[in-house]
Amino acid sequence: MPRKNSILSSIDWPLVLLYFVLIFLGWISVYGASYDYDNTNIFSFDHRAGKQLVWMGCALFLATIVLLINAELYDVLAYFIYGAVLLLLILTIFIAPDIKGSRSWLVLGPIRFQPAEIAKFATVLALAKYMSQYEFSLQGLRSYIPILLIIFIPILLIICQKETGSALVFFSFFLMLYRKGMPGVLLYLAFCAVFLFIVVIRFGNIYLQEGEVGSEGLFFAQIFIYVSQFGFFLFLMKDWSSVKILLQMGLFVVFVAIITNLFVVVDYNYFGYFLLMCTSVFCFWNAIKNRKWTYILIAFFAIGTIGYSFTADYLFDRILQPHQQSRIKVLLGMEDDLSGAGYNVNQSKIAIGSGGFFGQGFLNGTQTKLDYVPEQDTDFIFCTVGEEWGFLGTVFVLTLYLIFICRIVVIAERQKRVFAQIYAYCVASIFLFHMFINVGMVIGLCPVIGIPLPFFSYGGSSLWGFTILTFVLLRLDAARYN
Repeated sequence: MPRKNSILSSIDWPLVLLYFVLIFLGWISVYGASYDYDNTNIFSFDHRAGKQLVWMGCALFLATIVLLINAELYDVLAYFIYGAVLLLLILTIFIAPDIKGSRSWLVLGPIRFQPAEIAKFATVLALAKYMSQYEFSLQGLRSYIPILLIIFIPILLIICQKETGSALVFFSFFLMLYRKGMPGVLLYLAFCAVFLFIVVIRFGNIYLQEGEVGSEGLFFAQIFIYVSQFGFFLFLMKDWSSVKILLQMGLFVVFVAIITNLFVVVDYNYFGYFLLMCTSVFCFWNAIKNRKWTYILIAFFAIGTIGYSFTADYLFDRILQPHQQSRIKVLLGMEDDLSGAGYNVNQSKIAIGSGGFFGQGFLNGTQTKLDYVPEQDTDFIFCTVGEEWGFLGTVFVLTLYLIFICRIVVIAERQKRVFAQIYAYCVASIFLFHMFINVGMVIGLCPVIGIPLPFFSYGGSSLWGFTILTFVLLRLDAARYN
């Protein structure tokens, strides 16, 4: 491949065009969401749209600087940048003022800056640096320990700032790990943890029979664990004889439980535990018989998930903050707090629904113009898109995001250097996580955790963070010919 002579001739212009389209639409949305009838000048610095224009100008300046820096420096300085940002996160815990219950913003005169946004970029660099080492591979526990440390250190520091939403974004890096060879079963375990937590919390206090006998939450969790074991034997081990034995065990226990319940009220949870104990013992026996230690892992899966199911209530009551508990309860339909924890989401859904198919028109939204939706120009800005642009507008914006992310994946696939490829996958994971969680939060499918919609939400920190992520990727991609 011939060497390119300039950055302009080798930069990925489709991604640059998508970037400019998204920040422009975001600027227009900020103007619509924060429209002031007493000050209609979109360029006024007293208006949030005018301030956002300043942040956009600063973002373009940062983008220019990023493109002018030698691409090799991002590799060479990766650990230094990561360490410096960790120190900044530690400093933020002690000197940041309390803003809405969070100590995550550094105030520099009229500017407020959130180091957590830059921490994403620094963590991406550190991951790319470590995983691009010669002969590195995701094989064995030893290879995962440094990676998990790189990811979880900033998570813990950001949680100490009481900024849970920003901390959760770092879990998106597991999508990159899966693409680079992490077993899919680990992603499934993560799904199990979330699913069991929801099931136990939502149905834990609902009883199977009168007299407060048997918990529906634990019963559904037990069925899920048994079906998962069934799937492991069927698809992972392809052990058809063991599948038949598991099925026979399940049918036998169900039959005994139903017959027993005809004479005396039983707690079906005990039969579920007995079934899972039998399947676990069967797994250990299979491991000894066939000398395949994967069977032991399947047994530990059952034992571990049962234990986790018992701790879900503790995690919910002791680890989560009261406002986080309320948001989850509202999301799961356990509470209808339309004037408290559920107010934001309820008003957001009303705003989106009022937009209909074609929308009410630019600056004609009723919910947003009357300020019924809190944070409507930051975390909930997507409701402005839905109200003013309607279903067609939201589909158009989401399509732009998907094209943007797919373009990043295309760039990742064509990289010749592992460092640039891992960096690109991480960037794609971050944007995908932000898009799905923010939109899901606005329409009531995810709990409100307070993360911005890339390029749309008002604020300099998030815009600068996403700009740096994007243009460092463009710079690394432009250097692939060298």
